[in-house]
Amino acid sequence: MRIRSALKLSAITLALATSAYAASTQAATAKEHTLHWAYQGDAQSMDPMSLNESFTLGFQGNMYEALFGYDKDLKLVPALATSWENPEPNKWIIHLRKGVKFHDGSPFTADDVVFSWKRSLTPGSDMKGYGAKASDVKKIDDYTVEIDTATPQPILPRDWTFLYMMSKTWSEKNNTTQATDVKNGAGNYANMHEDGTGPFMMTDREPGVKTVLKRFPGYWNKDLKTNVDEVIFQPITQESTRVAALLSGDMDIVQPVPVQDWDRLKNTKGIKILNRPEDRAIFIGFDQFRPELLYSNVKGKNPFKDKRVREAFILAVDTNAINQKIMRGAAHPLGTLLATSVNGYDPSYGAPYKPDPAKSKKLLAEAGYPNGFEVTLDCPNDRYVNDEKICQAVAGMLAKVGIKIDLLAQTKSKYFAKVLPQGGNMTSMYLLGWSPSSVDADNVLINLVHCPDTKSGLGQFNFGHYCNKDVDALETQIGAETDQAKRNALIKKAFMMVHDDYAYMTLHQQPLSWGVKSSIQVAQRPDDVLDLRNVVMP
Repeated sequence: MRIRSALKLSAITLALATSAYAASTQAATAKEHTLHWAYQGDAQSMDPMSLNESFTLGFQGNMYEALFGYDKDLKLVPALATSWENPEPNKWIIHLRKGVKFHDGSPFTADDVVFSWKRSLTPGSDMKGYGAKASDVKKIDDYTVEIDTATPQPILPRDWTFLYMMSKTWSEKNNTTQATDVKNGAGNYANMHEDGTGPFMMTDREPGVKTVLKRFPGYWNKDLKTNVDEVIFQPITQESTRVAALLSGDMDIVQPVPVQDWDRLKNTKGIKILNRPEDRAIFIGFDQFRPELLYSNVKGKNPFKDKRVREAFILAVDTNAINQKIMRGAAHPLGTLLATSVNGYDPSYGAPYKPDPAKSKKLLAEAGYPNGFEVTLDCPNDRYVNDEKICQAVAGMLAKVGIKIDLLAQTKSKYFAKVLPQGGNMTSMYLLGWSPSSVDADNVLINLVHCPDTKSGLGQFNFGHYCNKDVDALETQIGAETDQAKRNALIKKAFMMVHDDYAYMTLHQQPLSWGVKSSIQVAQRPDDVLDLRNVVMP
């Protein structure tokens, strides 16, 4: 009897042990498919219309989808639209994918497309410039929409690759029919929650600390390449800490890796460095619209309204020196707002300005500032590769011609809240980077160069309000021109004007810099977007 009891107990013990082993094995398997990912800053909102910032939009793109998308090489591919036609210059017919579910289980239909377009035009939206490409979006039936445009829009699908579709029902239920205003951190439900159609859904969100994503079992595309089940994302602002997390194995992917660490990490077993030119230009803008600068010792006038002052600032800065000393030769100095990979780039206006400190001093004296002046430079410290270091270098070079720069470097959440239109463009001089979502020069013109227009959303990221009506007229022609050769000739003409106006201090084309465990497969898109659909773990 005792023997039988003992045998029975042994069997139970064995069963429990077996069960525990199976559970631990399952946990280990699950852990193998949990991706640990770090970036230098956090996604600023889960609301897909709150901030037109590529990392935020790229992060959201794993949860939300647009009608049109990009593959790993930025080739346009169907997403929530299966096909589209442009039967008339001012009309697009879009055929929607059937059987798509939002994360709450509700179906995706044409009603959601119409709603999402209207939401992109609400006051808090940072995507107005994209939504404004359409004059109207109409439902034809549940799976067909008509998009009308005031003028021909030959690259509309490319322009809308980041205009994500939201659930009308979910938005109305949660009182989030208006886009989140990032300026004041409004308590919009969509700011902290999501209901997209993408392959991953958010299960935990601690801003600035951690965001957890898990595979959406109801995702429409059953042929995804990825085997990732869970993503634990953590912002790590300190460069050394980010690199250490990769070296220790705590992180699988980190962005960016400081260029000064490339060589060391390339020689580290189990780690690979992915780098290539990004389609992003880094530049400095000037307040050119206020009668008096907000942050300067010059009173009663605005020095940046004088073309000679802008030219003096630009000629004082040696972009090649910044590339060599700060970017370790990894960047590509530019004289334009277009990266070399963007359609419309031309070396005739794309070459960097030749530095000339002597002429810079002469121009400042001619403009009435022989001893220079003081001005504040706003700069993010967790958004672009070596952003604060770049601003420090620019400040040092300007000091040599008599300009005293008060550098205000802040985390991007504070920075963007200050310089965005929603924040009142509260800046006199600012560092910004731009990667055109369409990979086309027109995107740069309508966002960075066009005279700001709050109604249309044009010039929304032209924080300094540079304005040249002749350039705007050319942009109108460019937006409607379907002949590629004629279109590129117009682009060249427009950017030559911008170049000759010394509208911006252009610095360089930023390099991509990712650190990845060697065992992980990942596609590095030229726009710095990590699309989790392309990540495969061992």
